[in-house]
Amino acid sequence: MKRPAIRRRDERKVKQLSAEQRKLIEQFFKFGLVGIAGFIVDLSVLKFCTLVLGMNPYGGRLFSFLAGASTTWILNRIFTFRGQGGGAAHVQWAKFLAVSAGGFTLNYGTYSLLITYVPLVREYLSLGVAAGSIAGMFFNFFAARKVVFK
Repeated sequence: MKRPAIRRRDERKVKQLSAEQRKLIEQFFKFGLVGIAGFIVDLSVLKFCTLVLGMNPYGGRLFSFLAGASTTWILNRIFTFRGQGGGAAHVQWAKFLAVSAGGFTLNYGTYSLLITYVPLVREYLSLGVAAGSIAGMFFNFFAARKVVFK
């Protein structure tokens, strides 16, 4: 069976990518998968903090973000950036959290603005968590790649 021309053209484009470009795309894809896991942890901890502990959604998000960021650090360390970066794990974790501060600013800022001004998001906090996660994802990927796992 003959493959469609579009598919052959796409395959040629992929083959034309340099090894570094392919690695970047693969890492970004893996980073996204890890981000999904981090999102689930973040949202689960937020729900626990607000529904079980009775915290407000702003304070609860500080705890949930720390849990989500810690989860993504360990998964990125063993999956996305395996064998990259060095030093003691606790130092790398601290660096990851430090560079994630920029992503956190975008993430938490987006979340806070949306739950403050959009009633639908205030009712469904997961929408705010998702929007914040996307806002911080690109910054976090490049910062982690260049600073933590270089």
